[in-house]
Amino acid sequence: MPRSTRRRLMTATAVIAAATAAVAVAVTTAAGAFDSAQQAKNAVQGGKAKNVILLIGDGMGDSEITLARDYTVGANGRLNMDRFPLTGAYTTYAVHADGTPDYVTDSAASGTGWATGVKTVNGRISKTPGTDKAVKTILELAQKNGYATGSVTTAELTDATPAVLASHVTDRSCQGPADMAKCAKDTIAAGGPGSIAEQSVNHKVDVLIGGGKQRFDQKVTDGRYQGLTVTEQAQKLGYQVVTDSAGLKSAKAGKPVLGLLAAGNVPVEWTGKAAAVGGTDPQRCVTSNPNRPATTPSLADSATKAIQLLEAKQKANHSKQGFFLQIEGASIDKQDHAADPCGQIGETAAFDKAVKVARAYAAKHPDTLVVTTADHGHTSQIVPLEATPPGLSSTLVTDEGQQLKVNYSSNTPGLSQEHTGTQVRIAAQGPLAYRVLGVTNQTDLFATVREALRLR
Repeated sequence: MPRSTRRRLMTATAVIAAATAAVAVAVTTAAGAFDSAQQAKNAVQGGKAKNVILLIGDGMGDSEITLARDYTVGANGRLNMDRFPLTGAYTTYAVHADGTPDYVTDSAASGTGWATGVKTVNGRISKTPGTDKAVKTILELAQKNGYATGSVTTAELTDATPAVLASHVTDRSCQGPADMAKCAKDTIAAGGPGSIAEQSVNHKVDVLIGGGKQRFDQKVTDGRYQGLTVTEQAQKLGYQVVTDSAGLKSAKAGKPVLGLLAAGNVPVEWTGKAAAVGGTDPQRCVTSNPNRPATTPSLADSATKAIQLLEAKQKANHSKQGFFLQIEGASIDKQDHAADPCGQIGETAAFDKAVKVARAYAAKHPDTLVVTTADHGHTSQIVPLEATPPGLSSTLVTDEGQQLKVNYSSNTPGLSQEHTGTQVRIAAQGPLAYRVLGVTNQTDLFATVREALRLR
C-alpha cells in the first residue's frame, strides 16, 4: 500500500475514533439530544453512501429554528431536525471578485459553495468569482457517476438554491429566456447554455419539483428549441409535466418529472399578522392559507414522491448507485425578509416534516447520508416581552400558552429584512456524517457529499 494511502487511512481512522469519543461524551451529558446512544455511535462511520439527501432550510439560522421549536413543540420539545445524532456548525461567507471575504452571503453564493466547493460573489450561480467560469456541481458529478438526481423546493425551481445544482449563470436573476439582461454571454445566441430554466431541463435532472411555472412558460429565443416554451422543451426531452397533487401522485418512474406547482413561489402554509413598529397584539398563527390551493402538495409529500421516483428509476435500471436529492424549504427565508413570523414558523414546520420523511427513509436504508443545514442566517430574534425594539416586532401565543416576542431589526421598517453573517447549524446521519462535527466551512459540505458518493 502506498505511503500516501496509508496516511489517509490513518487520518480517517483517527478522526472517526475522536468523533466516537465525542459522541460518547455527548450522549452521557445531553440526554434526549439523540434518538438513542447507539444511533449516535452508528452515525460515526466511514464507508460509501448509496444515497444522499441534502435538506436546506433557506435562511434557517438558530433563531429561526428556536422560534419554530418554541411555538410548535415547546421550549423543552424537539423538532425532527433536532434529533440528528451528529451536529456541528459551518461558516457561510461569500467572497468578492478578488477572493477577499464578503461576510454576509446571499443564497446564490452560499448555494454555489456547497454545490461546487468554490466560493463566489453574491448573485452568481455555480461560476467562479473572478473569471466567471462554470464550475462542476455535485449534481453534475452525481449524474456522471450514474446516480439518479432530484431537486425539490418551495421556491421557483429557477430560484438561487435549486439553480446552483444544474445551471451556471453570471447572475441569479437570469431565470427564464426573457430574464437574461444580466447574463449576455450566457445566452444561447452568444453560445452560452441559456437561462436557468433551460439549463435545468437540458441537464435531464430526473425529478424537479417546485414553483416557477411563469419561467418555464417563457419562449426560448434561440437554438434548437426556438419558439417553444421551456415547458414544451422539457416535454420534447421526455419530461412528464405535472402541476398539482394528483398529477404528482400519478407520475411514473422511467421518465423525468417536472413539477410546476405554482406560477411563482409555492404559497406558504401558515398565515398571520406581520410584525409591526411598536409590536402587535398577542396572536395565534392561522395554520392555513386561503391563497394556497388545496391541490398543492406539501413539501413532505413532494419529498416522499421524489424519493420514490429516484429509487424506482435505479431499481428498474439495476443500478448499483443510488440517488442524490436536494430538498429546500425556501420560504423560511422569504417570510423572514417580510418580517412575517407566522409564515416563517409555518414554513419551518413544513420543512421539519420533510426532514422526518428523509430520516424515516434513512432508518430503513442506513447507507443513506442525510444532512440538514441552512444557506445563511437571518434576522428574527426572540427578545424579552418587556423589550421595545426600534424595528418591527410581534407577540405570539405559543402552543404552550405562553407569550413570545420576536423582533426584526436588520433593516429599516418598510424595507426587506436582511440576511446575517452568522454561522449556521449543520447536522447529519449516515456514512461520513462525522464530517459535520465542529466548525466547518460551507464548501466542506461539497467535499463530504462527493466523498460519500465516491464521485470522480
